[in-house]
Amino acid sequence: MTVAFVLGGGGVRGAVEIGMLRALLERGIRPDLVVGTSIGSINGALVAADPTPAVIDRLLDAWTSPEANAVYGDSLFAQFARLVKTKTHLNSPAPLRHLLERALGADTAFEDLPVRLRVVAASIERAAEHVFESGPLVEAVLASSSVPGLLPPTRIGDEHFIDGGIVNSIPIAQAVDAGAHTVYVLQVGRIETPLEPPRTAVDTARVAFEIARRHRYAHDIANLPEGVALHVLPTGGALDGDDSLMSYRRMTTVRRRIDAAYDASREFLDARGIGDES
Repeated sequence: MTVAFVLGGGGVRGAVEIGMLRALLERGIRPDLVVGTSIGSINGALVAADPTPAVIDRLLDAWTSPEANAVYGDSLFAQFARLVKTKTHLNSPAPLRHLLERALGADTAFEDLPVRLRVVAASIERAAEHVFESGPLVEAVLASSSVPGLLPPTRIGDEHFIDGGIVNSIPIAQAVDAGAHTVYVLQVGRIETPLEPPRTAVDTARVAFEIARRHRYAHDIANLPEGVALHVLPTGGALDGDDSLMSYRRMTTVRRRIDAAYDASREFLDARGIGDES
């Protein structure tokens, strides 16, 4: 029976996935397949490289590294200057590339990983979802994590790619299509928050984006094949300020998110008798 970990997108809120992974791995639950998009592709690639409890320290090291703080850490003035110069993005991709090369190895390929990995990105030229599962690893993860407006598109060959969350923020179907029988969904909490009619212009944009983000997830849940067990792990709740336009820069919240998700996921797994704590 194939066990899949599906790691969704969500920027800094993706820190919750570390807590979820710790809860799963402590109970001896190991993936045969990992599927990730956006920040989930970064966390997922690390897990596919080391599907043991030891990966938690590697994830913490990556998330608290100088490179992680530098990904979106430029001053507002520097960001504005880059936007004026490039006309497309606020931040340099160099810190994220350095982080990935240090955490995964600059020359690592999908074929080198002990666990099969699928990484979702969005193709600009084809206006389509694209799944990477072979070839250079860092380029694929960078492509999946290229948030529009914040980072430039990633060119691979003659094609340009942007953040996988644009086309599939929680890629359950990619796990099912690859033969998963048990799917653990590691999501960042947006699907836990009910949507309400907007009252402001900012709310209107946020709600529209959330509908676009969630409709694929709802479709995949509704069309889950018979015989596939799905477990959606909880985050432990949102933090004040998560709806702020600047929330993506709040790296100081990482530890709180990890701890809350770990506690909530432990309770979730215990209540269902899933796994054996080791």
